[in-house]
Amino acid sequence: MGTVALIDAHTDTCTHALTHVCTHKYTHTCRLLSCCVCCWQTILVGDSGVGKTSLLVQFDQGKFIPGSFSATVGICFTNKVVTVDNVKVKLQMWDTAGQERFRSVTHAYYRDAHALLLLYDITSKSSFDNIRAWLTEIHEYAQRDVVIMLLGNKADMASERVIRRDEGEKLAREYSVPFMETSAKTGVNVDLAFIAVAKELKHRAVHGQQPNEPKFQIHEYIESQKEKSGCCRKYIN
Repeated sequence: MGTVALIDAHTDTCTHALTHVCTHKYTHTCRLLSCCVCCWQTILVGDSGVGKTSLLVQFDQGKFIPGSFSATVGICFTNKVVTVDNVKVKLQMWDTAGQERFRSVTHAYYRDAHALLLLYDITSKSSFDNIRAWLTEIHEYAQRDVVIMLLGNKADMASERVIRRDEGEKLAREYSVPFMETSAKTGVNVDLAFIAVAKELKHRAVHGQQPNEPKFQIHEYIESQKEKSGCCRKYIN
C-alpha cells in the first residue's frame, strides 16, 4: 500500500495531508437530493500492507498496479462521483497510513467520516487480530452513527490464506457490521463495497428524519448483489 495522487474525471481536489491542508470545509447537505450532488467522506483504515491504496485505485481507476506503492505516509484523498438510484453521489475517499506513528493523524479524520471501510489481509493473521483494536479506536473517535464495513482483502491469494471467510463473517456479526471479501487485484466486490456504503448513506439522507420509513438493509443488499453478479466486479446498482 502506498501514497498516490488519485485523479479521475470526477476529481476536483487531491492532496497529501502532510504537505497541504484542504481549506474547503467539508459539509453534508442533502435536502435537495433530486438536483444536487451529495458528498460523503469515506475513510479506508487498517494495518499497513493490507491493500488500502490498491483497493482505492481499483475502485477509482479500475486497475491494479502491482508493486508500485510504498507505505502511505499520512493521508491522501480522491473524489469519485457515482450514481445511486438515479442520484449523483460524490464519495470523498481518504487513504490512511496504517503505521502506529501516524495513528494520531488518522484519529483527527475519524470525526468527520460518514463511512469507514476497515480492511484486513486474508493472508496476514496479525492484520486480522488487530481489527478489534481498530474498531475500538473507531468507536472512540468516530461519530456514533458512522457506517462501518469490514473487508477481508486479497481474496485472490487463496493459496496463502490464513484467515477463513467464516472467521471474518463471525467477527462482523459480533460487531453488527456488514462484511465481504475483496480483491484489489481482480476487482472482486470492490465496486460493491463502495456502492453499498453509498446506498446506505443516501438512504439515511433521504429517510433519516422519517421514523416510520424502513431502513436500508445493507447486509441483504450485499448478499443479493453477490448472488446476482456471481461476486464479479461489475454489476447493476
